[in-house]
Amino acid sequence: MDLSPEEKKQYQRHIVLSEIGEQGQLKLKNAKVLVVGAGGLGCPILQYLVGAGIGVLGLVDGDVVSKSNLQRQILYTVSDIGRHKVDVAIKKLSQLNPHVKLNPHKFFLNNDNAIPLFKEYDIIVDGTDNFPTRYLVNDACVIVGKPLVFGSVFKFQGQVSIFNYKGSGTYRCLYPEPPKPGSVPNCSDIGVLGVLPGIVGTLQANEVLKLVLGLGNLMTNKLLYFDALSMEQQILEFSKNETLKINALEADYHFFCGETLPSDMKIISSEKLLEEKEKFTILDVRTEMEFEDFNIGGFHIPLDELEERMGELPNHKPMVVCCATGIRSVKAVELLLEYHFPDYVYSLENGLDVI
Repeated sequence: MDLSPEEKKQYQRHIVLSEIGEQGQLKLKNAKVLVVGAGGLGCPILQYLVGAGIGVLGLVDGDVVSKSNLQRQILYTVSDIGRHKVDVAIKKLSQLNPHVKLNPHKFFLNNDNAIPLFKEYDIIVDGTDNFPTRYLVNDACVIVGKPLVFGSVFKFQGQVSIFNYKGSGTYRCLYPEPPKPGSVPNCSDIGVLGVLPGIVGTLQANEVLKLVLGLGNLMTNKLLYFDALSMEQQILEFSKNETLKINALEADYHFFCGETLPSDMKIISSEKLLEEKEKFTILDVRTEMEFEDFNIGGFHIPLDELEERMGELPNHKPMVVCCATGIRSVKAVELLLEYHFPDYVYSLENGLDVI
């Protein structure tokens, strides 16, 4: 397989690099890479890999564009709100480079589809933002023998590494057990600096290119830590856990990460709440800024003040507790029940972000 005249023009800045040349560009053209997630990390990863000429690029995500995405997910615009991210991304990326084959996988990754999907690609790139999917991606990569380019962001800090490449350590070597539920908030709850996913995602794309081209020192058995406020970078080394064996997927990654609801937890959908709103007392446990930006009425007590202010709450009607994504509301309901609040308390499923 040779490069066409048009490809040679498009990749001229690569080809003139003696470390890449036409042979290196052909390596990129022959590579098959899957990006899991088309959010803050996924957007820059996809754009740079498409621009670089990765021959086959898969994209798996079942989410749609929301307004809060636009602060950092640079593939999307206001006109894309409500559309599937995969559809929007494929259309825009194809305009960047018509020589790349783009494979849309418009669904969320799960135990049933992860392994057969990963087998189709050479390298897996993790652009996700939650622990259950991170552990699923890691374990599936180990089982099918694929290298994993990892990245994560938290407020102003980011991390990058390569797992499971030629016998190197895996995500579980660094993090054998997930953090306790609620101890590490997600972006919806705690926020993230808009440019940070762009920086970290670009670093991930860089590691993918190095993997394919065989260039430089790879981030295997190393974790790059980046602080956007101080502009400091640290590279921490870690060892592979030779006793750790991953032979099968966990039965339930949400359960493994402690994210399943307690058996006695009552939940309610946003549709049902809005239809029968007058039947409920609404308690919003988000921050003051979130509440002022958008709310559906009711009482507002931030989660960190709830224990001290429970006496302000009425108990003559069933109560629905809401937050942005449904994580803080679950913690609030657990706290209310712990203090023997009447048991007709509901958590709003998936939070206010879906309304």
